[in-house]
Order: sequence, then structure tokens, then C-alpha cells
Amino acid sequence: MTGARPDVVVAGRICIDLYPTVSGVRLEDVPTFSKSIGGSATNVAVAAARHGLAVTILTRTGDDPFGRYAVEELARFGVDTRHVHPVAGIPSVLTFCEMFPPDDFPLYIWRNPTAPDMYLDGDDIPLDEVAAAKVFWATATGLSREPSRAAHFAAWQARGRVPHTVLDLDYRPMFWDGLEQASAAVRPALEHVTVAIGNADECEMAVDERDPDRAADALLSHGVELAIVKRGPRGVLAKTRDQRIEVPPIPVDVVNGLGAGDAFGGALCRGLIEGWPLERTLQFANAAGAIVATRYECSTAMPTGAEVDEFLAARSATTGSGRQR
Repeated sequence: MTGARPDVVVAGRICIDLYPTVSGVRLEDVPTFSKSIGGSATNVAVAAARHGLAVTILTRTGDDPFGRYAVEELARFGVDTRHVHPVAGIPSVLTFCEMFPPDDFPLYIWRNPTAPDMYLDGDDIPLDEVAAAKVFWATATGLSREPSRAAHFAAWQARGRVPHTVLDLDYRPMFWDGLEQASAAVRPALEHVTVAIGNADECEMAVDERDPDRAADALLSHGVELAIVKRGPRGVLAKTRDQRIEVPPIPVDVVNGLGAGDAFGGALCRGLIEGWPLERTLQFANAAGAIVATRYECSTAMPTGAEVDEFLAARSATTGSGRQR
């Protein structure tokens, strides 16, 4: 897709996931690990590409074998890597996890001394592509350090507050020097985006609200057009100025819950681009997340659109109960 207008431009984290091949085992007792690419933004990029979208990623890797592996894997998944460059002297990020289903998946992220993607700067941002993309997806983690923070704001300035400018609140305390620093960086970003998405912890960081309805209302008060609050085992709530939609959870046997939200994000990109009704978009994205939760890895677990459609057809009795009021 070199030179073509991307459907989706994603900016943010990339890492190498080294995940145990067995569940219910402490990290010190894991006998073997699987290797795949990860990081929230990277997973969203792969997920969107699996839905047939033309996706470009803006990130940086270490100048090492893991960094080269990451670029090769992105290309294998069909993600445009023209704007992925290595950072000399900073190793690629390695992420380990433990798997204690259904809801305990501790992460151990090795950044020395920080992540290469924190060195994303203005020269790494193709402003014309960001402005022209049907979806521009960024994460709050990208605001945690300079020069990445300034690069994100430059991208938003170039794009303007046009539809489908998405901020994934993606709050991970380990990347910040306290909650106040995160809030101070993220709140100005809300003034540049039209879609905001996060769970209770992330909404509390961004707008001081954990209650789903109040959190969504607070996000809308910043000028966001679509606020999505992920509620884990209670499903998803979305609000616009004139809609309130709840989509219930889909019961599955959880293997690894870490990539479900990113699968949701990639599927959301498709629904936004296709112009689907909001309820259909949320049900489709929810199903994509449920599928990934049943698989061991993250990026390699992302389903195609056909897989999601088949999953929904098989569970139509469960997923047909989105409620609007």
C-alpha cells in the first residue's frame, strides 16, 4: 500500500510479547514462552488490518534483532511500516505476563531505560497521511514522555478535530510519574479528539469519574462526539449527544484477557469507517474482543471480519440484546 491513502493511522506502543504457553503458572515456573509482537497500538493496528483495512503505524523500535522482528511481523500482517524507525542505543521492549484466568493477567514490562516509541518525534509523523486517514488512533501512553507527547499534539493539530479521531485512554501507571501527571497530559488531548474509549480506571484518570454514565458524560463535555466505556464483565456502554447504548458481555472461557480491548479497537475502526449504526459496531467489536480472550497471544489472535461474523451468527441469541434509551 506504499503511497496509498491509509484507512487507519495508528500511533503508539510496540513491544515483543513473551507469553507463557501454559496457564495458572507463576512466571518463575513457566517452562516455555511464545513470541509475538504486542503493545496496545500495535495490536490495534494488526486487528484493523485483519479486517481488510489499509493500516499505517507510527512507532519506533530498538535497533536490535527484536526490533527487526517487530517490523517483519507487522509487514506479515499487512501493516505499512514505512514510518517505523529504530532508535540507536535503546533496546526493544520485552513484555512478559502470567495467566491466571479468568481475570488475573499480571504484566512485567522491560523498558531500559524507556521505550523506543517514546522517541517518536515530529519528523516521524506524516502529517498529510494523518490528516487524510479515515481513522487516526492514538493512545494516552504516547503522552507520557517527550518527544512523543509533542509529536502526538502535532498530529492532532495537522488533522483537526474531524470525525474518527480516536484517543484510547490506555492508562498504565508504570509509564507515568503519578496519576496527576497522567491527568494533566491527557485532559488537553481530549480537546482534539472525537472518540474516547477507556475502562473505569482510565476514565477516572482522564475525567475523575468511574461511574460509566458519568464518565461518558464527562468525556462528552470535553467535545468528544462518541464516548465508550468498557465495563469488563458488564459489557460496554457508549454515549453520543443523543444516544445511549449498552451492549452486554459475551460469555466465553477466558484464556488470556490482555488483547481483548485491542481487538475491540480494531473492529471499532471497521465499524466507524463502514458507517455502521453504533449498536451494530459495538456488538461486532465486543465479539472480536471475546474471540481474542479465548486465545493465548494478542496480535496473532486477532480475528478476521469473517470470523467475527461467524461467531456472532453462532451466538445470535446472546448478542441480540443491545439496549438503547
